[in-house]
Amino acid sequence: MSSTLIAEQLLNGLQFGLMLFLIAAGLTLVFGILDILNVAHGSLYMAGAYVAAQTMQVTQSFVAAVVVAAVVTGLVGLVLELVLIRRLVIRDHLAQVLGTFAVILIANDVVKMIWGPAPMMMSMPPALSGPVQLLPDLLYPAYRLLIIAVGLAAALGLYLFVTRTRAGVLVRAGASNRQMATLMGVRVPLLFLGVFVLGAMLAALAGALLGPVTAIQTGMGEQILILVLVCIVIGGIGSMRGAFVGALLVGFVDTAGRAFLPSLLKIFFSPAVASSVGPTLAALSIYILMAVVLVFRPSGLFPARG
Repeated sequence: MSSTLIAEQLLNGLQFGLMLFLIAAGLTLVFGILDILNVAHGSLYMAGAYVAAQTMQVTQSFVAAVVVAAVVTGLVGLVLELVLIRRLVIRDHLAQVLGTFAVILIANDVVKMIWGPAPMMMSMPPALSGPVQLLPDLLYPAYRLLIIAVGLAAALGLYLFVTRTRAGVLVRAGASNRQMATLMGVRVPLLFLGVFVLGAMLAALAGALLGPVTAIQTGMGEQILILVLVCIVIGGIGSMRGAFVGALLVGFVDTAGRAFLPSLLKIFFSPAVASSVGPTLAALSIYILMAVVLVFRPSGLFPARG
């Protein structure tokens, strides 16, 4: 096991974790501030990926694809909040889950109607299709470095927004005491609408960035949503810092498990057993991590205050 391989897998884990964070951040904002269990958040990620791929085919511009995906998905989020989410705020969490689960079914059928049931491909920008030499013996894909840079920039931007801007203060005030914030003149419904649209755009950004490196297909939102929920549970429900740490942990553990666990098992078991058991254990590793965290920290590593 060379140091080059370890460094490469650490970068892979960082890249995967940051993309999970972009989705988890939107879901955490919506739940932590609006107190809405939006299980359809993965469908917004899927919408971003499909719109980006379609825009890329038409314009051949990756930047345009990302921007259009974020804007279109943000508009979808705006309509969804006005039509459905605003009415679910006053309902219990079971009604919220059932209502947003219906959105998943509708979204999958709409995607099939527009783009068909076959997976869709999104081409990688030519300027970023080659590798970058980070170390004398380490070549790493330039596009994955872009994903890491965008993910870190988005994380920093969210932190500054929530903690350093007047809008962030109003958001936190509305989340802490909605009635008091309303009496103080804060337009809470408009504020919460902006938060939901921001969460939708973050999910779309993740979908657009992952489009060239993953399969764009119906149901991809549900697959990623499970991992995102694991990140949120590990980090602490409603905590932005917890979502960031949980996403990175899941990214590193999942990547390391798939890369190293089968090889490590060959030390103790036969190659046949290691080859069959290794991938299964690797897939279970993040759930084992979640179980261990919940045993010692039932509220997550960084539970939300209040």
